[in-house]
Amino acid sequence: MAEIDANASVRCGVAGVGSLGQHHARIYASLPKVEFVGIFETDDVRAAEICAKHNCVRFDTLEALGAACDAVSVVVPTDLHERVALPLLAAGCHLLIEKPICASLAEAERVLAAAREHDRIVQVGHIEHFNPVMSFLEKEVVAPKFITAERLAPFTPRGTEVGVVLDLMIHDIGIVLQLVQSPVKKIESVGVSLVSKTEDIANARIEFENGCVANLSTSRMSLKKVREMRVFQESGYFSFDFMRQSGHLVRTTGLLDYAGKLRTGTVDPQDPTAVPLEPVPIEKGEPLALELAHFTASVAAASQPKVGGALGRQALEVAITITEQIRAAKQA
Repeated sequence: MAEIDANASVRCGVAGVGSLGQHHARIYASLPKVEFVGIFETDDVRAAEICAKHNCVRFDTLEALGAACDAVSVVVPTDLHERVALPLLAAGCHLLIEKPICASLAEAERVLAAAREHDRIVQVGHIEHFNPVMSFLEKEVVAPKFITAERLAPFTPRGTEVGVVLDLMIHDIGIVLQLVQSPVKKIESVGVSLVSKTEDIANARIEFENGCVANLSTSRMSLKKVREMRVFQESGYFSFDFMRQSGHLVRTTGLLDYAGKLRTGTVDPQDPTAVPLEPVPIEKGEPLALELAHFTASVAAASQPKVGGALGRQALEVAITITEQIRAAKQA
């Protein structure tokens, strides 16, 4: 895999400029050392809007888009990922495929096999890995013992071609796999369908070989958005809000000191400020912009991306196991 000339821009395109793909187009058009070439889009009105806004070309076929680009974002419904990715890889494009990598493991294997055959990068769009919160966790989390995650969102028809596990929970699955760094030992899952044909609310307990346990809850039937995670380890615990890019830590030493003061009555148990919380300094940023900047830099340098196909496939495998457990329980 050859690097792109240091003086050349990475030529980028987007396949699918709907509610999310339009932001890929916006960011590519603004990134330094990137030439935003054009799009493939089946909706005439949306295609005309994006081309006028960013002065780019609408291509009639995926093959034509691929021939004109070094790298392309695949931002179409999950069940179309393989169909869109394969011709782009055959045309010689590096790909950023929005999460999940595909709708099935068989599809994912074919896409990754094609990437190997054509010596192309596949980065999977697990966007939370580029949230500044995750950057802090990757540095500070060491041998986590217990992780809880809650991800809630209001209902929207977009994304219902898959269940809530593949739609939302897979974000937290990817984060947990990255933090724990241990094979999965056991998964126990429950879920219910309310307004779609697939699960709309789900909970999964994932036990790892190293003893860590993760409890993940997700819903697309909430009145508000929530993206929170807590990580417990011997040194204390971290509590983070991925949406607000904020958080705090509580050290074990501080908790022990607080408990001692409670026993001796030297602290008011009703005083929330007495709990030894330490704010975590986080430099906020737009995760998608950070993700696409990393992708284009990886393409230019011919280096493997932070969230490559292997992690994308592993997250998909766990998500499918959870989904299958939920559906098997419904049929029992």
